[in-house]
Amino acid sequence: MISAPVLLTCAVVGVVVTLFQAVTSIRDMSLTVVPKLIAVGLVLMLFGGWMLDTMLQYVTDVFGYIQNVGH
Repeated sequence: MISAPVLLTCAVVGVVVTLFQAVTSIRDMSLTVVPKLIAVGLVLMLFGGWMLDTMLQYVTDVFGYIQNVGH
């Protein structure tokens, strides 16, 4: 759930770049990497706070459960 924005962005950008390469017959490797890096960077800037909050809440819950196991 936490990685969904990044994974979906990589998949969508990959399909779009692949279609663009198929239409234009351009086979440059940097054309596949650079748009993905930019898109993932933007997604992390947009959703990074939510991702961090979700992970921190999960870790807090796990340590709370571990603390209550012995009691």
